[in-house]
Amino acid sequence: MSEEANPFESLQEQIDDAAAYLDVGDDVMERLKYPERVLELNLSVDMDDGEIGRFRAYRSQFNGDRGPYKGGLRYHPGVTRDEVMALSGWMVYKCAVVDVPYGGGKGGIALDPANYSESELERITRSFAAELRPIIGEDRDIPAPDVNTGQREMNWIRDTYETLEGVTAPGVVTGKSPSSGGSRGRVEATGRSVMLAAREAFDYLDRDVEGATVAVQGYGNAGSVAAKLIEDLGANVVAVSDSSGAVHRAEGLDTRAVKDHKNETGSVAGYPEADAEFSNEELLTMDVDLLVPAALENAIDGDLARDVRADVVVEAANGPLTPDADDVLTDKDVYVVPDILANAGGVTVSYFEWVQNRQRFYWTEKRVNDELERIIVEAFDGLVDAFESYAVPNLRTAAYVVAIRRVVDAFDDAGNWP
Repeated sequence: MSEEANPFESLQEQIDDAAAYLDVGDDVMERLKYPERVLELNLSVDMDDGEIGRFRAYRSQFNGDRGPYKGGLRYHPGVTRDEVMALSGWMVYKCAVVDVPYGGGKGGIALDPANYSESELERITRSFAAELRPIIGEDRDIPAPDVNTGQREMNWIRDTYETLEGVTAPGVVTGKSPSSGGSRGRVEATGRSVMLAAREAFDYLDRDVEGATVAVQGYGNAGSVAAKLIEDLGANVVAVSDSSGAVHRAEGLDTRAVKDHKNETGSVAGYPEADAEFSNEELLTMDVDLLVPAALENAIDGDLARDVRADVVVEAANGPLTPDADDVLTDKDVYVVPDILANAGGVTVSYFEWVQNRQRFYWTEKRVNDELERIIVEAFDGLVDAFESYAVPNLRTAAYVVAIRRVVDAFDDAGNWP
């Protein structure tokens, strides 16, 4: 895996690839390759030992032509300015692909949450929320969970914002717990859209997902949910991994039992029913019908892509393939369903949550899942139409053609002010 790949440069290269198929001026395209603003913070927070901790934090607001900025907050040691800029850009085009009326934002704090107590994490999160307060809001910028954050952190942010603003504004963040205004179906939404994208891809390719062999790299929320839902389609999930390594069982893993084991022990390693354990890289190059990269960006670079033997890749993570890897897999006729469609279930159900918060009227889980399926299926069909009509090399370029066209149309309709 390349340590030099810059996710922001990858995003810009993906936009340039799509621009070749669009009749859009270079000046407008250049505008769509950079964030509108990036907030950089140094948070000073009291630690349990009485010392003051300093934490580098960011929030990138990439583009708001189609609506309020929208995107997650991640807690990870690798969080950088370039990373959040790239992720906020991917959010713009992700929302546009599924035609959700949002722009794109992303943020994070450079820390490993495993190194801090719950009380320290609460103070860090509330400090971050206080600094974000001037730029977030139900109609401005709406954060959500991402890597190493979840309902707990979103509940803290909502409470901090409402306390400081003196308002009730549940829609200021999404991904909250249902008791705090969250939507049913939100926790499984990203994994569910990965399953739907895989199902539609196999149908488009006239292949049977039932009995297909599957490997999932990354067994957090998105990866584990996608694994169990794909297993429910009748597929055979033969390998899964997390940061500790991978486990394999030729006859197929019980995905729910593996998740229980991870919850109990902290990793998939040591799962008693596994035939073998090996590395993440070995998992990524297994001879399987479907590969689901569900960890962090740049998991597969050009060199590793040459050894990928999966027939279909469905991206649950953001940016798991570098542009060089895309080129290699395209040349190998590997069918890649891009992240900006495959993992768009999270932002789609976040949109549903925001709508419910604004209306103070809450949906059943069945309605949430039915609406999500409709949107993902329609978006997949739209990408296939673009793939065939524009004669682009792969589905990712088709996705950007569709998404950029929608963002440009919104920009043209509004005009450039001043």
